Amino acid sequence: MLEIRPSCENCNKSLPNDSSQAMICTFECTFCKDCVDTIFLNVCPNCGGGFTKRPTRPSHLLEKYPVSSKVIYKPVDMSLFEKLLIRFKDIQARKR
Repeated sequence: MLEIRPSCENCNKSLPNDSSQAMICTFECTFCKDCVDTIFLNVCPNCGGGFTKRPTRPSHLLEKYPVSSKVIYKPVDMSLFEKLLIRFKDIQARKR
C-alpha cells in the first residue's frame, strides 16, 4: 500500500492526500510537479526512473488506512544529479 508521503523530498512543499501536484516514481519517491517538470525533467534523482501522478486515497478509507506523516526532506545535490540527468533525460522512462 502506498504511504502517501506528505511533502516533496526536494523542496518540502506540502503534498496532502488530495494534492494534484504530487508525483511518484516506482519506488514511491515523492516530489512536487514543479520539481519533476522544471528541475528533474522526469528523471527521479534517487533511482533514475520516471514519474507518474500519485493517486489519492479515498477519504472514506483514511481512518482505516491513514497517510504517512513522515517527512522525507533531502534536497537533491544537483552536481551529483547532473550525471544521472545527462544519462537518462533523452531516454523514455520505460526504456531506462
